[in-house]
Amino acid sequence: MAEKGVKVFGMWASPIAIRVEWALRLKGVEYEYIDEDLTDKSDALLRYNPVTKKVPVLVHDGKPIAESTIIVEYIDETWKDGYPIMPADPYERAQARFWARFAEEKSWMQQTILMAGLDMYTLQCNPALYPAFTTTGEAQHKVVQEAQQCLKTLETALDGKKFFGGDAVGYLDVVVGWYAHWLPVIEEVSGASVVTDEDLPLLKAWFDRFLAVDVVKATLPARDRLLAFNKARREQLLSA
Repeated sequence: MAEKGVKVFGMWASPIAIRVEWALRLKGVEYEYIDEDLTDKSDALLRYNPVTKKVPVLVHDGKPIAESTIIVEYIDETWKDGYPIMPADPYERAQARFWARFAEEKSWMQQTILMAGLDMYTLQCNPALYPAFTTTGEAQHKVVQEAQQCLKTLETALDGKKFFGGDAVGYLDVVVGWYAHWLPVIEEVSGASVVTDEDLPLLKAWFDRFLAVDVVKATLPARDRLLAFNKARREQLLSA
């Protein structure tokens, strides 16, 4: 008999894998969650994603889909009658994808957090991104300024709206939503201060609104555990 149902292969500290859970919960789709040890990946993960061997992976009726943004769009298209994640208007969909791509490709901060907490052995990152998490002083200050400029550009997509999706959470909120929970942890661990009321007021206010959404709150890892995890990872990187 063919495998039925929905499975998500993730990692509890991953700010990227959680996107898949948010999308499924917004749609009201039941799923089985499998937490991976990225230092000892399961045979199932390697079988379902032999190309990149990374999380997240969505398995729907035995068919695997990899890469978080692709998975989120697949979820929206597959469960059409549920909560709308992508905008209905083609132009607005294109804009959401544009900003998502901008956040994925331009936000070196995302890469820094990935380096800090995820699969160092399969992730290729620009070495110039290390200072935000692994250094202090002037080097870190320069990197933080670059991050703020990137986020100020992204913040323009929030102008006049509660969420990036408008009055409700949408595709771009799902893609960049991890900023709201993970970035304050990284700021505390590294001593950096990136998103403030003074420098990025719209984004800071969005943090609070996004974290108050029920499906978001239900899936967030405990802050204390995430803090300890990233402290240990930073110490490991600093001593390397």
